[in-house]
Amino acid sequence: MKIAVVGATGLVGSKMLQVLAERRFPVSELIPVASEKSVGKDIHFNGQTLKVYSMEAAIAAKPSIALFSAGGTTALEWAPKFAEVGATVIDNSSAWRMHPEKKLIVPEVNARVLNANDKIIANPNCSTIQLVVALKPLHDAYKIKRIVVSTYQSVTGTGVKAVTQLMNERQNISGEMAYKYPIDLNVIPQIDVFLENAYTKEEMKLVNETCKIMGDDSIRLTATTVRIPVMGGHSEAINVEFEHEFEINELIQRLKHAPGVVVQDDIHQQIYPMPMNAHNRDEVFVGRIRRDESQPKTLNLWVVSDNLRKGAATNAIQIAEYLLTNQLV
Repeated sequence: MKIAVVGATGLVGSKMLQVLAERRFPVSELIPVASEKSVGKDIHFNGQTLKVYSMEAAIAAKPSIALFSAGGTTALEWAPKFAEVGATVIDNSSAWRMHPEKKLIVPEVNARVLNANDKIIANPNCSTIQLVVALKPLHDAYKIKRIVVSTYQSVTGTGVKAVTQLMNERQNISGEMAYKYPIDLNVIPQIDVFLENAYTKEEMKLVNETCKIMGDDSIRLTATTVRIPVMGGHSEAINVEFEHEFEINELIQRLKHAPGVVVQDDIHQQIYPMPMNAHNRDEVFVGRIRRDESQPKTLNLWVVSDNLRKGAATNAIQIAEYLLTNQLV
């Protein structure tokens, strides 16, 4: 099982290497790929030191699976070239997510739609992944009408440059800015660019990707996405209105038995999900579960997950595991 990791030197690519090793994915040969300036550099994986490949050399090696985390432009250009030599591409960028012929996959939610003909598979946006993992079991039971979500997203979602900015600010060091404004001791109510409707691209990703993954275009969703000065993961305050009435204890039990979900909800002990506890974990943590007392059939909950792991690297590798287990590669 030859596995290529495209963008192996980046934050998510590095996390993919880590997760592959931790989950003992059966890699017979790892092919780390990065930009031309990184070709020939050393990458460490599972006790080995490997050289970074160029795109052309990686394609010539004909990997079985290519895990992409190299941006949308790169994915649009190169993913089809990997697919042409028989590789199944799992792409972490936004390039293919809303393509009508490409599957957008969260294994706990909709992996069953995959088949052997899917040679380019899209990995969803990090904030979408944790949202749908938490809400799918509730949608199945009560049918979601409307979602209002506000996100509190880690600087790691922007990348190394943003992490450096935050650390520089904490040490009073001048340096390159990932954001227009300081991020330490601040929150920035903008993630990605603004669109014509005054929402950001990140907010519209949540809207569009959720409906596609859930397989239900009737779900109405509105979002506000916010960058905050934390490192461990993304948090979401979610208000969800259902078609059908629910009993709160039964609903909590459904969440406790849902794949990939950990309920942390004991207000008497002040136990609830936080990024510092979700860091380096693969689960989606759910807490502050309570009725919305302002209208019927409506719930509030708080959802936290490590955006580099379940929100990116781990989800991609879980897709690869599903393909392997079901002999689709």
